[in-house]
Amino acid sequence: MNLKFLILLIFAITALGYSQSERSLLREGNQYYKKDKFADAEVSYRKSLEKNRDTKQGSFNLGDALFKQGRYGEAAEQYRIAAEKLKDHKTKAQALHNLGNALLKEQKYPESINAYKEALKLNPDDVDTKYNLEYAKSMLRKQQQQQQQQQKQDQKKDKKDEQNQQEQQKQDQQEKKEDKQKKEQQKKQQISKEDAERILEALKNQEKDVQKKVKKKVPARVGIEKDW
Repeated sequence: MNLKFLILLIFAITALGYSQSERSLLREGNQYYKKDKFADAEVSYRKSLEKNRDTKQGSFNLGDALFKQGRYGEAAEQYRIAAEKLKDHKTKAQALHNLGNALLKEQKYPESINAYKEALKLNPDDVDTKYNLEYAKSMLRKQQQQQQQQQKQDQKKDKKDEQNQQEQQKQDQQEKKEDKQKKEQQKKQQISKEDAERILEALKNQEKDVQKKVKKKVPARVGIEKDW
């Protein structure tokens, strides 16, 4: 992906009094840019825009400086502004081309594709834009495939989680059932033990009653016959 750099236009002599400072700032920014001092170039371009907000070159070149610093979102915004201001088809196409590059870097492939298509409408013979368009399309397909694969994995994971949850619920229900049965068993055993104790106590009481009755009973006298 090559980044097209906008060549500054020379303004009319009548505007020299106001625009001299603006142009000098643009030139200064370009000098920094050529020396790979992109942060310094950014400062100069922003100063030129403070002088003249409507300058097309300032927005375009500021976008380039931001792009080189890896600030692709900010660069894209400047390219959009430049594309809206530019009337010349060739330079407008360059702004749209660079906009596509910035969006591509942010992995915004559909938006990048649209920018390249708009650029090609204005400059159909631009080989670089054609190449970048096809590259963006291939990256979009790859992204969609990855998303589909991720979606399948998520669905598979959700299904597995659901199965695990169902199995856990069954296990919990089984444990509750076994716990209930165990408690019922213990309760029955406890009741049987209490019954046995009551029966044993009743037998003891009965035995005591029998002994009391035996003690109270008067022994019968046995008659002795005289054998004489």
